[in-house]
Amino acid sequence: MTRTAERPAGRASERALADLREAILSGDLAAGAHLGEVELAERLGLSRTPVREALTRLAAEGLVALEAHRGARVTSFTPEDLHGIFDVRLALEPRATARAAAHATADDLDALQDLADRMLAVGAPGPDQDLDALVGLNRDFHARLLDLARAPALAAALANVVHTPVVTRTFHAYDPASLARSLAHHAEIVAALRAGDGDWAGAVMRCHLGNARAVMVGSR
Repeated sequence: MTRTAERPAGRASERALADLREAILSGDLAAGAHLGEVELAERLGLSRTPVREALTRLAAEGLVALEAHRGARVTSFTPEDLHGIFDVRLALEPRATARAAAHATADDLDALQDLADRMLAVGAPGPDQDLDALVGLNRDFHARLLDLARAPALAAALANVVHTPVVTRTFHAYDPASLARSLAHHAEIVAALRAGDGDWAGAVMRCHLGNARAVMVGSR
């Protein structure tokens, strides 16, 4: 196949990916909804091939579950699932953040500050706001913090509960005030680490996760 022939298929796949991701995150395609290739192709005005490619990529992002002989469905989490996820994160992630204060170098702190600044830029309200880019930067920020904790057991435990679709949906569910709080928390965590104050950093992480929990499922 020539490169010229590949481009339309690539554009169709990207369009299908963007449209389906938006439909899932907006709730237009509800959690647990069955995703039939034929129906989606008709909905998007595309062939089944780009739709199939988009579903595979959405499965890699955790937004879609592919089931043998049953097709695909939108990933779903019950309120109890979400409470359980946040319970574990609140028990472990502030501790990991506090530990990072003892290990972060000046270069580490500069890298975290750069991520916090970039999140403020892409998360600012307006036509240039990019929540998908924000999700990626947020993932990198939290991963760097966890790496600085130098605690493999904590990292392994958190890997089982930090679900990309939950984080992605959280950012898309934030109202402007909640999003502003979340972005400010990142900057304050860096400030606490620069001060070498693990207790302060851990306390801010607890507030950060509490803010996300309140948006997604409210308090217990």
